[in-house]
Amino acid sequence: MGKSAAKQLITVLGASGLLGTAVTRVLAERPVRLRLVGRRPTAVPPGARAEIDAREVDLTGPGAVAEAIAGSDVVIHLVAQISGASTWRVAATDPVAERVNVGLVHDIVEAIRRQRPEKPPLVLLAGSMSQVGRSTSARIDGSEVDQPLTTYDKQKMAAERAILAAGEEGVLRGAALRLATLYTQGLDSTDLDRGVVSAMMRRAFTGEPLTMWHDGTVNRDLLCVDDAARAFVAALDAAEAVAGRSWLIGTGVATSIAELFTTISKVVATTTGEPPVPVVSVPPAEHSVPTDLLDFVLDPSAFQRATGWAPRVALLDGLDRLATAFARGSARGAN
Repeated sequence: MGKSAAKQLITVLGASGLLGTAVTRVLAERPVRLRLVGRRPTAVPPGARAEIDAREVDLTGPGAVAEAIAGSDVVIHLVAQISGASTWRVAATDPVAERVNVGLVHDIVEAIRRQRPEKPPLVLLAGSMSQVGRSTSARIDGSEVDQPLTTYDKQKMAAERAILAAGEEGVLRGAALRLATLYTQGLDSTDLDRGVVSAMMRRAFTGEPLTMWHDGTVNRDLLCVDDAARAFVAALDAAEAVAGRSWLIGTGVATSIAELFTTISKVVATTTGEPPVPVVSVPPAEHSVPTDLLDFVLDPSAFQRATGWAPRVALLDGLDRLATAFARGSARGAN
C-alpha cells in the first residue's frame, strides 16, 4: 500500500457552502486525503497540506452519493436545502427539500451498507438547535424532549434519527452536531453567508433600517462559523466519544435580537463614519415560522467535556471583523 493510500479519506458533502468552506479550510491543514463535494465550485485553500479532490456534483442524482463517499473513513454531511435568499425556511410541500434534507442521509446509509467497509466510517451530520422546538429552560442542555415545530426542523430530526439508527445497527458510527445560529467573521467570502447577521449588516452598509419581527427580546446563541468548523474537527478527533448521539454546539451566551441589531448598526457606523442606522420593529413577514419568536440558547458543556472544544470568537470581535470584510469588499467593487 502506498503512502498516499494509507492516509485517512475525509469526504465533505456540501463543501461549497458557508460551513463547508470553513470546515475545508481547517481540514486542509492536515496531512489527509480530502474529498470536497459541492453543488458549486469549492474554494481550495492555498498551501493545503491535504491531498484535495474537489468535485462539483448534484448529489440528488442516481448513485451520486454512493460515488461521492466511496472509500471514505469519515463523511461530514453539511448539505441542506433552504428556501429564500437569507433564511432557513422550507415549505411542507417542497419535494426537493425532503429529498435533500432527508433523502441524501438515507442514500449515505444505504451506500455504506452496500459498500461494507472493513471499519464503519464516522458520519457527522449538521443539525440545528431549533430541532428541540419549545424549551422551558433558559438554556437547552439536551435533556429536553424534542418536539420540532417547523418542516425544516422535522426533516433535520428525521435525518438525525436515520444516522443514529444506522449507528446502532453497526453500519456506521454516527453523531449529529446541533448548531447555534451561524455567522461569518469574513475569513471566507461574505456572499456565502445567507444568515441574519450578514443580512442585517448588508442592510446597514446600504443605510437601510434594521427590521425586527418582534420587540427584540427574543434571545439567540450566535456562533462563528469558524468555531463551528472546529467543532466538527473536534468531533472527528474524538470519534469514539461522540458517536451514537446528538450534541449541542454553541457559545452558551444569550444575545437578544435588539442587542444584536443595535450592535451591528453601531459597528457598521464605526466602520463607515456614517450615523448608525435605526433599528425598528415591524410586523412578521408572511414566511415567518413559530421558532422566530422562541429563545434558543445552548449549553454546550457536554460536548466540551467530551472533546475539549470551546468557542474562541467573541461576538463583538466577529462583528468587527465582518464589518471590515464587508467594507473591504465594497471598496474592491468600487474600483
